[in-house]
Amino acid sequence: MDWMGRLDDAALKHDWIEYMAGVSMFLGLLAIVALLTYHKKWGWLWKDWFTSVDHKKIGVMYIVASAIMLAKGLVDALMMRAQQAVAFGDSSGYLGAEHFQQIFTAHGVTMILFVGMGLMFGIINIVLPLQLGARDVAFPFLNNLSFWLFSSGSLYILVSLVIGVYAGTGWSSYPPLAGLKYSPGVGVDYWAWTIQIAGVGTLLSGVNFLVTILKMRCKGMTMMKMPIFVWSVLAMMILVVFAFPILTANLGMLTFDRLLETNIFTSGKGGNPMMFINLFWAWGHPEVYILILPAFGIFSEIVPVFSHKKLFGYATMVWAIVAITFLSFVVWLHHFFTMGAGANVNSFFGIMTMVIAVPTGVKVFNWIFTMYRGKVTFSTPMMWFLGFIVIFVSGGMTGVLLSIPGFNFQVHNSLFLIAHFHSVIIGGVVFAFFAGYTYWFPKVFGFKLSERFGRYAFWCWFIGFMVAFLPLYALGLMGATRRLNWYNVAEWRPLFVVAAVGAVIIATGVFFTALQLIVSIKQKDSTRDTTGDPWGGRTLEWSTTSPPPFYNFAVEPEVSDRDTFWEMKKLKVKKSTSYEEIHMPSNTPSGFFIGALSFVFGFAAVWHMFWLVAVSGVGMVAFMIMRLYAKKVDYYVPVDQIKQIEGAKA
Repeated sequence: MDWMGRLDDAALKHDWIEYMAGVSMFLGLLAIVALLTYHKKWGWLWKDWFTSVDHKKIGVMYIVASAIMLAKGLVDALMMRAQQAVAFGDSSGYLGAEHFQQIFTAHGVTMILFVGMGLMFGIINIVLPLQLGARDVAFPFLNNLSFWLFSSGSLYILVSLVIGVYAGTGWSSYPPLAGLKYSPGVGVDYWAWTIQIAGVGTLLSGVNFLVTILKMRCKGMTMMKMPIFVWSVLAMMILVVFAFPILTANLGMLTFDRLLETNIFTSGKGGNPMMFINLFWAWGHPEVYILILPAFGIFSEIVPVFSHKKLFGYATMVWAIVAITFLSFVVWLHHFFTMGAGANVNSFFGIMTMVIAVPTGVKVFNWIFTMYRGKVTFSTPMMWFLGFIVIFVSGGMTGVLLSIPGFNFQVHNSLFLIAHFHSVIIGGVVFAFFAGYTYWFPKVFGFKLSERFGRYAFWCWFIGFMVAFLPLYALGLMGATRRLNWYNVAEWRPLFVVAAVGAVIIATGVFFTALQLIVSIKQKDSTRDTTGDPWGGRTLEWSTTSPPPFYNFAVEPEVSDRDTFWEMKKLKVKKSTSYEEIHMPSNTPSGFFIGALSFVFGFAAVWHMFWLVAVSGVGMVAFMIMRLYAKKVDYYVPVDQIKQIEGAKA
């Protein structure tokens, strides 16, 4: 029927693996609904979480959503490694070529945009306002809306398992492969709307956090007194604000090519596919640093605490961040050295790629010098840091090797490049998240995570990574290309089998991470910390209670030093009890409804149900207008309530 667009019975036809995935998702969702209904938690979930504008709760929701996507991405990785372990010679494995292509595309999008980005935005939401001495972010409603746009974008990856298919073009989806001629189905459309909707949410977050840092620092916190984590987030948000509009425009043009046949990227009709690739990586390489810069900031907070020293070279750390921010925009062409740009262009981008390793190296040496002659405590966060140093630095060295155009030409389309990229992203971003997650968990929830199971998780991740990805360096040098679903070179098979074993070990690490949380919740009464400072922190977030009250600080703090809380503890500064009523924003359902309608809008566009596109578009505009013109319902926390809360926590 016309009102269903191109959605028909064929969209529900899948192979047995996709049917199993769909059934498992349905049963999991059904179990969650049943539990919430049985325990009568729907009202609590809606009032306290879904409509919340509290930055701490939004941060937790980001991490929960990203954990779900991490499970999806991990299953994708296990399926790919299992296929490559068995699909040799006469055996074609258990995955068809088309399904394998969808899996590696979904894996890339999931892990980069919905795991890496989501985990970092979760930690930033929780920690940044506390480190600034602020009671919330600059635009609390936008923060809620950003999360729901992020979540709505991620759903297309899951929905494609049941309705239609996902793209099989790789996570970067270059035309002409991503054009109508070679990808006429809905897969690329799902891919485009996945990134477009989540990208808008990310851009709104970028503006929000940028304004928060520039305008909401507490009294006395000049730029050069900000914690390094705040500096790293500032640089990250500058990159977001400048890079994500490029991605939005690029995806918009590709969508017009597919919907209206504008042929912007069709070379046979006056278009230029290389323009898409240039614009994609003009966003894509800053995106790598959007992910890694907050990771650097996390480690810059953790290393001084567990070394019992001030951070070595604060000013050089700041300028290294500034240099990385600038240089990240002038290295994008190394992603396509093989496409005939010419010797002069390749030389420039090769040199710039080598140069950007210098400020990164400065940071590594500063962390090591911070540890030097310090009283180093090897708690779990510090273990994640040391694992990061080994994996990230080795991956960075292979990155310098790849910056040589001649060498890059030989291995660009090989598994060598895959090993390098995962060394940087897993060794950098994922290890940093787990370090920050362990370090700040007692700040958010009031009790510490189990050190025992945290160490189990760390060693499984660290050893599993080495076993899973070191063989890929060798395979790449032996000529194994990316995205292989079958091969017939006998020498490759043992290494593929070893890589598959490594993926299983990493999965075991994920299991221990989940077990760590469960065990810690059961033992929380014995590990509860109400002092607000379980690790001996140095920055302002530790000056409030654990967990912080919804207003963060009863009295807005004033700082005079870079290691703010450390100095307050040394001087034995007492908290002021001269309270005033606090203005706080109220919860709002608008963000949830706009996010839900954005999902409907994109889904309708994918399936060419243009009447539904119009209805959902009007609905989004209506909710935006309602939000703009609604009567302000913000409230003031009275002094008596503040005294009661502060007295109870004391």
